[in-house]
Amino acid sequence: MRILNLASRAVVTIAASVLALGCSAAADPAVEANIKKVVEPRLGPGVKIDSVKETPYGGLYEVRAAGDILYTDKKGEYLIIGHVYNAKTAEDLTKLRVDEINKVKFSELPFEMALKTVKGDGKRVIAVFEDPNCGYCKRFRQTTLKEIDNVTVYTFLYNILSEDSTVKSKNIWCSADRNKAWDEWMVNGKAAPAAPANCTTPNEKVFALGQKLRISGTPSIFFADGSRIPGAADSKALEAKFATIK
Repeated sequence: MRILNLASRAVVTIAASVLALGCSAAADPAVEANIKKVVEPRLGPGVKIDSVKETPYGGLYEVRAAGDILYTDKKGEYLIIGHVYNAKTAEDLTKLRVDEINKVKFSELPFEMALKTVKGDGKRVIAVFEDPNCGYCKRFRQTTLKEIDNVTVYTFLYNILSEDSTVKSKNIWCSADRNKAWDEWMVNGKAAPAAPANCTTPNEKVFALGQKLRISGTPSIFFADGSRIPGAADSKALEAKFATIK
């Protein structure tokens, strides 16, 4: 969980196993207002509650904040940090909800700010946020993407690891052939030449987009259905994910 520094009131940390029936429903406005008033100050500096929903299990209320989910009672006296499972199917209901609320509108991503690579027929599409200093990103590009065909890859240069990441991204973006410069660096370790002083990049806009999408690590892979996989998925996992997308 990214929500930390919970205050001194009673906090219960569990991974609950319950049978879920139905979906979450919007909380009564008065209950929602009270939970926000009581719980929000305990979630840490600057953390705001996005929504409160009544769940069909155990009288719990789902509290959504900072891209995460936790649970509380009607009065906001207890906080439950953990995952709720369907006891019959072992389905992780909390993960399903987190995946749902973190989906993006893929078609609305600003692809003009990304590198574009097409392999084969390019029918399958992903967007990947990568840092040029990210070892896992290099491994993803050196192995996974080499083994995958018929895919279009949009790469957003998301500089979060160091100031040097921004410099490397600018040099790559300002190269005569951006895609070649990116592959030369990520695959072969050959740095791009210094960018002209007057060359502009979308670095700051991509960083702002990544923060808005709550991307906290690289690589982060987004699919056409809006779902995401954090981390350097291997080709088997990527193919499995593609198979679930209509």
